[in-house]
Amino acid sequence: MIDEQTKKPNTFWRELPVLLGVAIIVAVVVRAFVLQTFYIPSESMENTLLIHDRVLVNKLVYDFRSPHRGEVIVFKAPDSWRNDPSEEDFIKRVIAVGGDHVVCCDDKQRITVNGTPLDETYIYANPDGLQDLPSEEQFDVTVPKGRLWVMGDHRSRSGDSRYNFIRTKDTNQATIAEDNVIGRAFVVFWPFSRAKWLGVPDTFEKVPDPATR
Repeated sequence: MIDEQTKKPNTFWRELPVLLGVAIIVAVVVRAFVLQTFYIPSESMENTLLIHDRVLVNKLVYDFRSPHRGEVIVFKAPDSWRNDPSEEDFIKRVIAVGGDHVVCCDDKQRITVNGTPLDETYIYANPDGLQDLPSEEQFDVTVPKGRLWVMGDHRSRSGDSRYNFIRTKDTNQATIAEDNVIGRAFVVFWPFSRAKWLGVPDTFEKVPDPATR
């Protein structure tokens, strides 16, 4: 007769390496293709994201659609955007997509996309409530197809599309290719005291598609 009490522990220890191997494989696959965590190293997205925040990024969503205006994305930065070559991954907000006409600024100092002004309540404000300007420099750009115009919420501390357009006057160098997007940052999960969803601000719902030219 088989001793069941003896068999079960032996079976468990034989299966444990297999279970650990499967768990590791699942974790690697999820990280590579579905979800990944990212650490915020700079102040370019304050106060939406603070230094040392950690966000969860959906790496699968853009396999089925293009990024939308207002979404916070992680992307591989062009070499010309990097102060440090090792800093590959940037995080910014999509302001305009391919074909959009983005302008700074209207008579109320608002950025417009396809003629519609953005009410950018998410732009950085200091502890006294003084908010950054949407842009300190003027620009008038039509975003090339397949590319994105991205900006940090802390405008005065962000090396973004605006900054690179003013520097180069080249719309391709000032925008990023959709193919360089790693995924959408959709939640702050650490620290727990700052846990929140990263939704799309309502102002982007008012922006129409670009007119056919």
